[in-house]
Amino acid sequence: MTDRPTYGFDTLQIHAGARPDPATGARQTPIYQSTAYVFRDADHAAALFNLQEVGFIYSRLTNPTVAVLQERIATLEGGVGAVCCSSGHAAQIMALFPLMGPGKNVVSSTRLYGGSVTQLSQSIKRFGWSARFVDTDDLDAVKAAVDNDTRAIFCESIANPGGYVTDIPALAEIADAAGIPLIVDNTSATPYLCRPIEMGATLVVHSTTKYLTGNGTVTGGCVVDSGQFDWSQNDKFPSMSQPEPAYHGLKFHETFGELGFTFHSIAIGLRDLGMTMNPQGAHYTLLGIETLSLRMERHIENAEIVANWLENDPRVDFVTYAGLPSSPYAERAKTLYPKGAGALFTFAVKGGYDACVKLVDSLELFSHVANLGDTRSLIIHSASTTHRQLTPEQQEAAGAAPNVVRVSIGIEDSDDIIADLDQALAKAAS
Repeated sequence: MTDRPTYGFDTLQIHAGARPDPATGARQTPIYQSTAYVFRDADHAAALFNLQEVGFIYSRLTNPTVAVLQERIATLEGGVGAVCCSSGHAAQIMALFPLMGPGKNVVSSTRLYGGSVTQLSQSIKRFGWSARFVDTDDLDAVKAAVDNDTRAIFCESIANPGGYVTDIPALAEIADAAGIPLIVDNTSATPYLCRPIEMGATLVVHSTTKYLTGNGTVTGGCVVDSGQFDWSQNDKFPSMSQPEPAYHGLKFHETFGELGFTFHSIAIGLRDLGMTMNPQGAHYTLLGIETLSLRMERHIENAEIVANWLENDPRVDFVTYAGLPSSPYAERAKTLYPKGAGALFTFAVKGGYDACVKLVDSLELFSHVANLGDTRSLIIHSASTTHRQLTPEQQEAAGAAPNVVRVSIGIEDSDDIIADLDQALAKAAS
């Protein structure tokens, strides 16, 4: 499929990147369970290793099954290229790796998945990097946090756990003025609801584990390159604009143009960090993406019904779903995400921490897991699990206070979802 702009989303989620297997005619993308690939001759091998020809060398770098997934996600996001890796956390490091250096910082939203807050506030210090956390609704605070050592702005399109909707165009404007990229984690929204590149984002990251796969079977991550950023506009990104010693002085942006970041992420990122996606995992994700739009429509339909029911229940203090008319993000969601505000949100249970724990333990249909985006409805008490490592102040800022639970509404019958919540709330209230 070469005429990508002529096809709709529902068609692309099935066909983009995939072609009948040339050897067998197999219609479904095969799982190429191979470590290495035979070279035609010595000259072919040399050209591949010297980045003069595109092909397959070793599955830490490239694999035919993973390559189909990369093209499909890039197509759905409107990017020029993508690199898949072992998890969403790996994707975040892969995105930052070509940009950062000792003493450099990333300006990050306070409203992030708890593991991302820990990764950015603690783990990246081992590389000599740092993060500055700000409320991205406060655009003046974002501008003030950016300095000469800032190399990116990072946010989530629909923030986990609270379902808050980020003003991506406003953050993109700040990033452009500073000559740095905006990185958007689009896991919770998916490209069906939100295409950050069209709003000005430079890079998009995903935990493909979640909605893209949609069935809770495999972990994975992806970094999508918009191809629209000028990496040579200043001296902030030497990995992209300056000679690379490992490739005889090759300059990635100069040599590969709009695909410079993608090639760097494969040739250096995957080569040296080794955060490889396995081909069987890529296969499961490809199968999941084929029904992405259908699942998201049902996720959103159910989320709207359940959130409305919860908001009117006297045992609930508040609901954070941006699809509710009462949400402070309702108008922004309608403007930026007209197909819906996703299916991830939190609600506060009267009775606080203890009531939340009792609620979680009393549910029968919901699964108590540290995941989201499954076909099944999922729940977790973030303050005692995914956000446990954070300070109380960080938990509040992230939307994971002790009195709230996070729900990922699945595609079951909405009446059954509500009935399960009803009986569990009754036990929690008692």
